[in-house]
Amino acid sequence: MINRSVLVGRLTRDVDLRYTANGTAVATFTVAVNRQFTNANGEREADFINCVIWRKAAENFSNFTHKGSLVGIDGRIQTRNYENQQGQRVYVTEVVVENFALLEPKSANNNHPSQNNNIPNNNHSNGPAQPAANNTVANEDPFADNTQSIDISDDDLPF
Repeated sequence: MINRSVLVGRLTRDVDLRYTANGTAVATFTVAVNRQFTNANGEREADFINCVIWRKAAENFSNFTHKGSLVGIDGRIQTRNYENQQGQRVYVTEVVVENFALLEPKSANNNHPSQNNNIPNNNHSNGPAQPAANNTVANEDPFADNTQSIDISDDDLPF
């Protein structure tokens, strides 16, 4: 049997991080995943998929994402049920996240108000920006201009 779900979408709200009575972290969130087709009005619709993630991964996911973050989710679909306060049986279907990927650069997260802006960004140099043409290493990179063919002999390959 196979139960695998792979999603790529954006978070519809900030992650809701909570802790169980015994201290286990659990986070819930919803991912909006665009459909591959448009409706009759030419608009693209989306599915809103509930997800849950546990333990340290839940804390990490909560710390590094926010509403609108583009994420990749890998997990399994699970259905559970419980009885609500009115005595009715409620069924919940969600993706239990086993792995995730942050699909945007860190700089995309700097615009979120809950992020700490006092943390230095190590991606910026202290000196003036140097054009790539003055960088001799960039000029020696055989992959810098992908319009030219690269001459590699069989002796250069490791296999």
